[in-house]
Amino acid sequence: MGLFQRSVGGYIPEGSWIIAFVIAVLINTYSHYVFTSLTAHISAMFVAFSAIAISAGAPPMLTLLMIAFTSNLCMSLTHYAAGPSPVIFNTGYVPQNAWWKLGFFSSVINLIIFVGLGSIWMKAIGMW
Repeated sequence: MGLFQRSVGGYIPEGSWIIAFVIAVLINTYSHYVFTSLTAHISAMFVAFSAIAISAGAPPMLTLLMIAFTSNLCMSLTHYAAGPSPVIFNTGYVPQNAWWKLGFFSSVINLIIFVGLGSIWMKAIGMW
């Protein structure tokens, strides 16, 4: 995972913490497609992407909370993302392609709500 973190860190432009923050949150969210365990995903990615965004100048409280939120919101992305997902998937009510499409759609809505509106709200109440 160190190679992945170093290579992603190399693509984040310097000078704008907002771009670094958004890229770190997006990659943290969508990299869950390659993890079969939520615990492994959070363990491997949380510190690395938080450090990348914070070192670019992103507010620490905003960064840590958004990475934490999106680490948990990605549980609906795939049929293997969290403990209950395989049980629900194996009932056969939702085909895999539908699960992935709906998971991606819900992740976009969650990102708009949490990162978009949530960041504005956190700024309004003085958290960063």
